[in-house]
Amino acid sequence: MNFERWQRNAWIVGIAGLVLAATGLMFSREQFFRSYLWAFLFWFGVGMGCLPLLMLYHLVGGAWGFTIRRIVECGARTIPAMAVLFLPILFGVHSLYEWSRPEVLAQSAVIARKHAYLNTPFWIFRAIIYFAIWLLYAYRLNRLSALEDEMGDITVTGRLQRLSAPGLVVYGLTVTFALFDWAMSLEPEWFSSIYGLLWIVNQVLSALALSIIVIVLLSRAPAADTLNDLGNLLFAFVMLWAYLSFAQFLIIWSGDLPEEIHWYLSRLDNGWQWIAAMSLAFHFAVPFLLLLGRVNKRRVTRLGSIAAIVLLMRAVDTFWLVTPAFYQDRISVHLLDLLAVIGIGGVWVAVFAGALGSVPLLPLHDPNAAPHKAI
Repeated sequence: MNFERWQRNAWIVGIAGLVLAATGLMFSREQFFRSYLWAFLFWFGVGMGCLPLLMLYHLVGGAWGFTIRRIVECGARTIPAMAVLFLPILFGVHSLYEWSRPEVLAQSAVIARKHAYLNTPFWIFRAIIYFAIWLLYAYRLNRLSALEDEMGDITVTGRLQRLSAPGLVVYGLTVTFALFDWAMSLEPEWFSSIYGLLWIVNQVLSALALSIIVIVLLSRAPAADTLNDLGNLLFAFVMLWAYLSFAQFLIIWSGDLPEEIHWYLSRLDNGWQWIAAMSLAFHFAVPFLLLLGRVNKRRVTRLGSIAAIVLLMRAVDTFWLVTPAFYQDRISVHLLDLLAVIGIGGVWVAVFAGALGSVPLLPLHDPNAAPHKAI
């Protein structure tokens, strides 16, 4: 594959998309930041989901992880770019988050009680800490991987394992609090204890779907058993997403508390219910039924098509999770939504393609290399 061409075209699309989206600042500052936020959270999730997949592989091994190891390593290398792309959200804090506005604090006792945590300086400080931790893990995992390629030293494998074990815990905690800050606090009077875990599953599912798509684009004849393993993993996370989504809905709906139920009422009425139905059908039902068939998990084009559906629906689901916070009385799909997701996506793909083109597609001294067939 010509990674340079992919990178060049992605840069063109990404920069053009971001420039066109930025023109929206002249017409609707609020709409620009609203569109930018959900698009950022989607692509951020794709890159961040690569970290736990990579760390999980270092802990448990297996041919499935060997196949996608380079892909998720390069996905993690997009985190510095996402840190830069996060800057517009810092400038849009007052347009996005009502808890940052003094007049709202004066009107809501609930938000006022949360002000010690939800205040702009502390919010920005936490974002810096989150990205510093993620960048450190992404750098160390990739640096040790490069060292393993260069030296073939078996002790590097142990170092990767020792880094990954606590890394999964750190990832879970930091991502949970980051999504509390960036997504759940859009409606600061609402709270869900499942929310952080749901976003973790969202991110891993996005990264896994992307990895399968890249395998389809790069592979001549990947091993059927490895494809089957990836398909089973995709099936498991589709099921986990459905379970957590339904569990959150069931608990909140049955509780029927005014401060909790409004979150779902705004997302299941005024046109938003059609996006929810689309997500239920194509994020869960269709992939679930297709992945039940063993043959679909062992054919590279079929599995790639299923993964593409899942990744597309991850974008739709992210839009549904975020945007109704701003439009509770009507559905809103704006041109800036499309421009923002294309612009950020173009930059993400460009950075990812550049990283993938700079390393061997297969690890050179991985202990799991023996049973694998070449890409």
